[in-house]
Amino acid sequence: MDSMSPANSQWLITERSSGDSTAPYVADITSAGRTLPVRHLSTEDLMASTRHHTGIDLERLTGIRDRRVVGADDDSLTLAATAAADCLRRRGFDAGDLDAVISCSITKYRGGSTQWLEPAMSSAVAEAIGAGNAVTFDVSNACAGMLTGVFVMNNWIRQGRIRSGLVVSGESISGLGRNAARHIRAITSRELASLTLGDAGAALLVERADQPGISITGFTTIAEHSRLCLAYPAAHEPGARMFTKSQALQKAAIKDTPFLLQEALDAAGIDISEVDHVIPHQTSARAIRKGMAQVTGALGGAPRNPAVDALDRLAGILAPRARSPPPPDHGPP
Repeated sequence: MDSMSPANSQWLITERSSGDSTAPYVADITSAGRTLPVRHLSTEDLMASTRHHTGIDLERLTGIRDRRVVGADDDSLTLAATAAADCLRRRGFDAGDLDAVISCSITKYRGGSTQWLEPAMSSAVAEAIGAGNAVTFDVSNACAGMLTGVFVMNNWIRQGRIRSGLVVSGESISGLGRNAARHIRAITSRELASLTLGDAGAALLVERADQPGISITGFTTIAEHSRLCLAYPAAHEPGARMFTKSQALQKAAIKDTPFLLQEALDAAGIDISEVDHVIPHQTSARAIRKGMAQVTGALGGAPRNPAVDALDRLAGILAPRARSPPPPDHGPP
């Protein structure tokens, strides 16, 4: 490790797909789908709903002007299923041909504020979209859930266990903000991060492909920092509450990111200047700017485009934008 390396951080696992003789196939993400609730909630209106006068300028602090929030007819399942259907439609892919469906939702609400653990969310999504032949299971890994699901799906395809799979998430999570609004008194509140959340559904279709496909995948969650953000059921309110040590979490992430990104670039054999897009965790615009400044300073360069920042209108949920769908021949894009 060099001087940029944090003492206790490394990739949990990395895989080289292209030209790797350890697995006979490669995978590719061939489509992306999303859904956004119709209802909008501005930061101004959210802060006007707080029980206590806080004096917090949340929009200036986070860059979030507006977020989407579920209405009476939406929940985690409807968001996930709608995003899944959108993903398949863009590709022209029949749900009946899916070999696997992995749900990565943090929230598992159906019909209100009740969390359903059984049957699994993945099974409910598969039933809703007509994926009757798919193996289904849920993955729980907080904000890293969809990346975890893609990592698992990529591994299965590389090994030849499946040909195609859908990774999906439906997050009806803005209730954390409604609960937080009842308790926050100052900018130092550990529930402040709950006010940055929005609702959305997202889905990714992963298929066996010709070269090059996904060439390098790396995964780590630096779990020693996991207790900086804790969520659990609310005692006297619907849903849950979340408590975050935001400054400590941001500091840890910014400290570790340059080294981890350099490892990924080295594994791929490219320079940061050859990267088209870096998509950071959508927490706050200030954190994204500060983190990217640290990255470019440590790596001696910058990606071709500014880091993706959709916070002004989508809050803490980033829904993927699909490429234009290729002809529906199920071949590589």
